[in-house]
Amino acid sequence: MMSLHDRIESLEHKRELLDQKICRELKRPLPNVDLLREFKVSKLRLKEEIFKLLSK
Repeated sequence: MMSLHDRIESLEHKRELLDQKICRELKRPLPNVDLLREFKVSKLRLKEEIFKLLSK
């Protein structure tokens, strides 16, 4: 079973990957706004989950 610390690190890593995807998409000539929205919502959900874990 994953420790709390490992779980938080995993979630933070996923957030970083989403951040990279967002940056790449924004650099495209015609960014896909639907995809960007999806990435940003996912990133926010990860942030909320990290916050919940940290506040335990």
